[in-house]
Amino acid sequence: MEITSVNNELVKETVKLQQKKYRDKENKFLLEGEKCVIEAINAGLELHNIFVLKEKANKYKFNNAILTTEAILKKISTTDSAPEIVAVAEKKEFSIKNLKSAKKIILLENIKDMGNLGTILRTACAFKADGVILYGNECADIYNPKCVRSAVGNLWKLPVVYVRSVDELKNNFSNYQRVATLPRAKYLLKNFEPKEKLLVMFGAEADGLSKELTEFATDSVKIEMADNVESLNLSVSCAVVLYEIFL
Repeated sequence: MEITSVNNELVKETVKLQQKKYRDKENKFLLEGEKCVIEAINAGLELHNIFVLKEKANKYKFNNAILTTEAILKKISTTDSAPEIVAVAEKKEFSIKNLKSAKKIILLENIKDMGNLGTILRTACAFKADGVILYGNECADIYNPKCVRSAVGNLWKLPVVYVRSVDELKNNFSNYQRVATLPRAKYLLKNFEPKEKLLVMFGAEADGLSKELTEFATDSVKIEMADNVESLNLSVSCAVVLYEIFL
């Protein structure tokens, strides 16, 4: 199959997936670039349409590939320059049941920055987390194209679950060591002794952890650093903490 018109109906429908409301409606999202597409295939995601630059047809030998132009790839993609390949995939959904056997879990409260979220998901995989909870009503969409790109193919390697209420946390994770990351904490990170089952909680950069999560915590830690530095980027903080207590 070949498409050469930017006004093609399939192209128009694919462009809509740049918006969250259409991703939610169709239960689909965009994969931009070779690495994302290959990682998605390896993870067993269902791909619906694979748009390939016609001149690269011999490189991407998919049976259902749609050969197309750079102009169309630029239209359906959210990157500054058009990738050689863009695919539409079915979302991979998880629930809190997928965390029942998890021992090392990260919680991110109301994280809004797509790049930060994608980087943290990548970091979580690197430091052997068993799952991620996105807590609150204002969390970013993991299927936003920027988040998908920032995760660099690691988006489907561990369960990512949305949780809206502290009661749901209490019902499922009361038997965990629940660690709040706070500027004023009980332990310096280097002195903290983690237990077998851990739930490590991070707040958004602007607001920090809410009172309800701080009260839910059983322990708190902070990263020791120079006095003339007020704070670290959230994804950097996650990397430091996870390296220290997950590995």
